[in-house]
Amino acid sequence: MSRETSQWLNSMTLIGHTLKRGHAWHYRKEDQGVEPNHYTEAVPVDDVLRRLFNFEVVESPIFVPNGQGGYDDIPGRKAMVTSDTNEVLGIFKDGYQGHSYQEWLLNNVSNILDDTLSIGSAGLLKNRAQAWVSVEVPDSIVTPEGVEFRPNLVACTSFDGSLATTYKRTVTNVVCDNTLQMGLSEKGQTFKLKHTKYSHLKLDDARQALEIVYGIADDFAAAVAKLCEVDVTDKQFGSVLDLEVPLPDEDGRGRTVAEKKRAQLVNLWYTDERVNPWKNTAWGVVQAFNTWDHHYRGVRKGLHRGQKNMSAALDGTTAANDAHALESLNKVLVAAGGQTKSL
Repeated sequence: MSRETSQWLNSMTLIGHTLKRGHAWHYRKEDQGVEPNHYTEAVPVDDVLRRLFNFEVVESPIFVPNGQGGYDDIPGRKAMVTSDTNEVLGIFKDGYQGHSYQEWLLNNVSNILDDTLSIGSAGLLKNRAQAWVSVEVPDSIVTPEGVEFRPNLVACTSFDGSLATTYKRTVTNVVCDNTLQMGLSEKGQTFKLKHTKYSHLKLDDARQALEIVYGIADDFAAAVAKLCEVDVTDKQFGSVLDLEVPLPDEDGRGRTVAEKKRAQLVNLWYTDERVNPWKNTAWGVVQAFNTWDHHYRGVRKGLHRGQKNMSAALDGTTAANDAHALESLNKVLVAAGGQTKSL
């Protein structure tokens, strides 16, 4: 975990509502700049503009040597370049249309919600080629089962081709600062726009598709209640491990890695406060695998875990991993004569 990327997360991301949610888990006091990046209340919109979105990304032709001492531009291609440092974020065909961070992540979200923004977090990733803004309710919600969470509407986009401009409903689990999407209906979960010259946002379509942020709490709480009602024995959890983390027959690195992951998941299941209160339920299974993804999964050299987690939440990897764990659990329960349909 490099110090450079820790400094990035503690300066190029802004975290709000810390009186209710606490510090983000990647918070490092020694890596805070002149201005702390954590706010007790919502992150001010002006601070997002001043500290993060204080540059433009502009189109530029691409030139190559012509062999005659000069340069010719490449037809049909263009680069997306930062206005302040002239750094190339991506190279695309002429049909590509960039979506500016201020317009698409601040102005459009405000219009979708038909309200002023209450920003829970915002940030830049991949050397400013990705950006997100998360709108949250000020107060955390606690379900009867003791699950504390915060509903979010996340807007994200990129200038490196990694993300379509996306508006999605998510949930932050307060006890472990994890991102979840399970329980949010597919119909009202995500609204995407490709980076084409014909792309434009129709607010009514976006509002209808997302069902707006207000329905998230009820949807997620209902999903938690349903999963907490599903009993999962320790033996069945072991069977889920066999499906999700099978042990190779032969000794070697693959078996060592699998054994380590299984041991970490077992420890989460039996002893970790982020999982153990819901042990022996389907919700406990979700918590175990989601928490492992956020806090234990390997991170590529030079990349901070916080960057990995946010990127995975934005590109759908986190939601896919949660769904896969539930599918494995469902197979185990069906085989035992329990669940007869998808959880």
